[in-house]
Amino acid sequence: MANPTTAITPTRSENYSEWYQQVVKAADLAENSAVRGCMVIKPWGYAIWENIQRVLDGMFKETGHRNAYFPLFIPVSFLEKEAAHVEGFAKECAVVTHHRLEVGPDGKLIPSGELDEPLVVRPTSETIIGATYAKWVQSYRDLPILINQWANVVRWEMRTRLFLRTTEFLWQEGHTAHATREEAVEETLKMLKVYAAFAEGWMAMPVIQGSKTDGERFPGAVDTYCIEAMMQDRRALQAGTSHFLGQNFAKASEIQFLDANGAQQFAWTTSWGVSTRLVGAMIMAHSDDDGLILPPKLAPAHVVIIPIAHKPEDLQAITDWTRALAADLRKQSFDGRPVQVELDARDMRGGDKAWSWIKKGVPVRVEVGPRDLAAESVFMARRDRPHKEKVAVKRGEFIAGIAALLQEIQDGLFARADAFRREHTKVIDDAKEFETFFTAPTVAENQPTPIHGGFALAHFCGDPKVEEEVKNRLGVTVRCIPIEDSNDPGKCIMTGAASKKRVIWAKAY
Repeated sequence: MANPTTAITPTRSENYSEWYQQVVKAADLAENSAVRGCMVIKPWGYAIWENIQRVLDGMFKETGHRNAYFPLFIPVSFLEKEAAHVEGFAKECAVVTHHRLEVGPDGKLIPSGELDEPLVVRPTSETIIGATYAKWVQSYRDLPILINQWANVVRWEMRTRLFLRTTEFLWQEGHTAHATREEAVEETLKMLKVYAAFAEGWMAMPVIQGSKTDGERFPGAVDTYCIEAMMQDRRALQAGTSHFLGQNFAKASEIQFLDANGAQQFAWTTSWGVSTRLVGAMIMAHSDDDGLILPPKLAPAHVVIIPIAHKPEDLQAITDWTRALAADLRKQSFDGRPVQVELDARDMRGGDKAWSWIKKGVPVRVEVGPRDLAAESVFMARRDRPHKEKVAVKRGEFIAGIAALLQEIQDGLFARADAFRREHTKVIDDAKEFETFFTAPTVAENQPTPIHGGFALAHFCGDPKVEEEVKNRLGVTVRCIPIEDSNDPGKCIMTGAASKKRVIWAKAY
C-alpha cells in the first residue's frame, strides 16, 4: 500500500532494499540496461561520480601520483602467474575467445576466428600493469612508480543492485612499485587515509579504518586494509580498499631492479581503489523516505531556484529577478568551486517542481513568488530538514550566507551519520548476546523490515574456519580489525581462544 505521507514507497522501515531502488529511480540516477547486470548511469548520477572523481583525482595528485591508462584485455596466462589471484577472481571473469563475427547460413552472427590465447576483460589490473612495470623498472632510480588509472572493470555478477554490485562498474585503481617494504607499507596506509579523509570530509560518512582478516583479504595480497561504513539498515559497506602486495606480484611479473649496491631485487608493490559503489553508499548513509539527500560538497547543484508565478503578468518580473539571483549566487564559492545553481523555469506546478528536486537531493531550494519580490526575500528550505520546514530570508542575507549554510548542512549530515553509527555499535563478550544481536525476528508480510543490531565489537581468534562458520550461520563477517583501537586482549567470543584485540563484526553488502 502506498504511503501518502512520503515521496518514496516503500519506506526504509517497510522494505529497505526496495526503498533504495526507488530512491535511485526517483532521483533519476541510473537504470538497468539491455545488458544483464549492467547499468546506465544517467546525467544526475554521473554528475555525482564526476564530483567524486574531481576531488579524489586532486588528492591523488597532491600525494605524488599521476594518471595513466592500461589495456582492457588481459591474457589468461598473465592471471595464471599469481595462483591466489587467479583463484580469487576465476569465477568472476568474462572471457573473450574469438576476434570476429561472421554471418551464418541463417543470417545470424556467430563468433569466428578463435584467439591463440583467451583474453579476460579486466576484473582488476595488477597482472597487466605488473607486466608493464617489469619493462619500466631496471634500477632503484626508476622507483617509486606512483600511478593511478580511471577505468571500468567487469566482474561477473549473478545478483546485481544499481551502484552497489553490477557486472561492469567504474572505478579508479592505483598501482605503485617501491624499492623497499617500508615504502610500500607506508604507501598502502597513506592511501587508506586518503580514502578515509574523502569519505568523512566530502561524503559526510564516518568510516572505520582497519585491516582485513585472512578470509577477507584481496587475492594475492599480503595485507588488505579497508574503510567500513554503516548504512541506515545497520549493515556495513566496504567503501574502499588498499592492498600491500608484498613481492608476490613483482615475482609473478618479474619486476626486478638493481639496488644501490648492485644486487638484483624484486620490487614491493601496492594497489588501491574505490568505485561507483560510493554513490550507493551516499544514498544509503543519508537519504530519507522523501528521496535522495546529498552532501553539498558532492552535489551536482547546491541550490535550486523555483520561480512561482500564478498570474501570467507576474512571470517576466519573477523570471528576471530569479535570473539575477542565480547569477549573484554563482559569484559565491563553496569548497573551492562556484556555487552551483539550477534555475527551474519549466512550465509546471511549483509543488511538482519542488518535489522533483527534493527527490534529487539538492541541499537548498528556494521558491520565489510575487510576495518574495516585494519583500526582497526568498522562501528557503534545506534538504536535511523536513520538507515543510521553510523560512523567509532576505535576498542579500541569503547570498552572503550561502557558503556557511552549505557547510552547516555538510557538517550536520556527518554528525547525524556518526551519531547513528555510535548508537548501533556495541561491545559484546557473550556468544548468546552476539547471536541475538544479529538475529532478526520473524515478521508478517507487509510489516516493517526486521533490522539486526549493527556493528559488534567482539574478540576473534583469527581462524578463517570460525569466521566461515559464523558467516554461514548468521550471515555475519569480520568487516575489519580497527587500526586506531588500542590493543585490548581477551578471549574469542566463538572459541574462547586468546585474542589480541576486538574486531568489527557485521552483516554487509
